Amino acid sequence: MSAANRSAPSARALAVIETGAAVTPASSHPGSAFGTRWERVVPQFFAHQAAGTDGTLAATPRFHREPGASVTEQQSNARFALAVLFGINLMNFFDRQIAGALGEPIRVEFGLNDTQLGLVATVFTLVYAAVGVPLGRLTDNWLRTRLIAIGVTFWSVLTAASGLAWNYTSFLLTRIGVGIGEASCAPAGQSLIGDLYPPERRARAMAIFMLGLPFGLFAAYMLSGYIGQKWGWRTAFFVACLPGLILAVLALFIKEPPRGGVEQRTSLALPGSPFRSVMRIKTLWWIVLSGLLYNFNAYAVNVFQTPFLQRFHELGLRDANMISAFSLGLTGAIGLLLGGWLGDRLRTKRANGRVLIAAFALLFAAPCVFMALQQPKGGVVVFTILMGASSALSFAYYSTVYSAIQDVVAPNLRGTAVSLYFFAMYVLGASFGSTVMGALSDYFAHQAMVNAGATAMEDTFRASGLHSAMYVIPLLMLLCAGSLFGAARTVGADMRAMVTQTR
Repeated sequence: MSAANRSAPSARALAVIETGAAVTPASSHPGSAFGTRWERVVPQFFAHQAAGTDGTLAATPRFHREPGASVTEQQSNARFALAVLFGINLMNFFDRQIAGALGEPIRVEFGLNDTQLGLVATVFTLVYAAVGVPLGRLTDNWLRTRLIAIGVTFWSVLTAASGLAWNYTSFLLTRIGVGIGEASCAPAGQSLIGDLYPPERRARAMAIFMLGLPFGLFAAYMLSGYIGQKWGWRTAFFVACLPGLILAVLALFIKEPPRGGVEQRTSLALPGSPFRSVMRIKTLWWIVLSGLLYNFNAYAVNVFQTPFLQRFHELGLRDANMISAFSLGLTGAIGLLLGGWLGDRLRTKRANGRVLIAAFALLFAAPCVFMALQQPKGGVVVFTILMGASSALSFAYYSTVYSAIQDVVAPNLRGTAVSLYFFAMYVLGASFGSTVMGALSDYFAHQAMVNAGATAMEDTFRASGLHSAMYVIPLLMLLCAGSLFGAARTVGADMRAMVTQTR
């Protein structure tokens, strides 16, 4: 596929990030379908800064490219790859969030309580995390582009199958299938970006990749709310299939970069288990703790904010999803881009710059959520503004912390590190978020019913119960900020240790 055939707006948007990704001969990638036409390309890299002894980025002179080396093709591959990976990540979160956006009509049709509704996301994340570990190892040892293409195809088909579910169990099984497919996206996608972009530009590239999250949430809430209200909730699942299949084909046109190609050092073979090598990194433990706290909140909010707006503020499905689209989705893009930019700038001055940005962002996001929940019934404008501010702040987590993982882990272990990180934060965090929130909602709803002297559950009791349960979110945000301040104390030493594992 030529550059002219690609999306011009996407290419222009991505052109702001210069890269030095190299293209290796096809013969170095077993099973590559691209032949040997790239063997004429001399692997050269743009100038990028090397890690200094203090973990910051030290200036280095530009590399000179040999005559005939095609820098433009190298750049074009990186930009095209990032555009496709952004689209895939968008569909990743779009397909994942449809069930949350349509949670209330699904709950009503299948006769579920909030605990059962939350269990859908729990089962999804447990499978996602379990499958992600072996796929992470496969990421470090196989063609990442092919792995992504297979995963996207699988989850897109299973998303469409969710619309055919005839009861709660069948719906649960299709969502498990979606989780298996989506487990391929993050380790392989982040590993590719780590090898396409040098360290001082990586946070910005990661921010563009992670823009798929807020835009995916935005699209899921907006389209699912509109389609669900007009044609029924099942139709929304059918619509989501085709874009994923198209992106799966495009992923096969990404040319595999060499592992560690944009690093000034190459990874040394380490003795022992790769999992044990990764687990020796202290910063990664702090990041894992932050991830499970962050994802607990993220999944709880994504599953239950729209039902909360429908019950407590008495909005319709379309209006409730529209508010969620802006407050949970679109505003997050601001935090991702600004967080990536600030993270890259502060990273050149302080080794812990990226994690400090994330820590302070979460610290300031917590009171925004608390004040949003304090709004009275009908106060949806202020609620939307405050939740939007919280999302803008907290989404800086993705572009900064995900890049920090690349900073402390050797290139040949990054897929493994990301898969372990995802396993921990999904099993210990996300899997509990929606279920615990649902259980708390049911508990407080029952308490409201008892206090009112009623014998039957009513919508007003469900609204009160969910409102009370959501106050756990700002508390966990503060704990997440604390864990990131812990990571800020160890990241410099771990960055220096990573240098000793390369040559």
